[in-house]
Amino acid sequence: MSERGAALLNGHLRHVGEWAVTIPTGDLERGLVRWLEEILYQGSVEDRWLVESDLVIEEDCLRAQVLWVDARDVELEVEVKAITLHDLAVREVAEGEIVEGVEGVPSFEGPGWMAQVVLDI
Repeated sequence: MSERGAALLNGHLRHVGEWAVTIPTGDLERGLVRWLEEILYQGSVEDRWLVESDLVIEEDCLRAQVLWVDARDVELEVEVKAITLHDLAVREVAEGEIVEGVEGVPSFEGPGWMAQVVLDI
């Protein structure tokens, strides 16, 4: 999203919903890919641009309460075409563990989760 688009976002009507995807045989990496593909689908097909989500990992699905705006009102800086499996990683970060950041990405201290995803743009 462009800086101008981000600034205009606050003026858009936000809608509430729930989105969920299944996790194939407990595979969190595939579940993450399915979640990101759902976000792409909602934005490009249903015109629902994700603004905020509260994601819960369940035994067989990822479920989220979401806030979205009309995607037709969002000014994009770059368009994501697909989610790739290249260098995909998802892992739980223990309390006190520090994951060092890379250029443009800050360090992260657990507890929590971290993911690495390569996008096709």
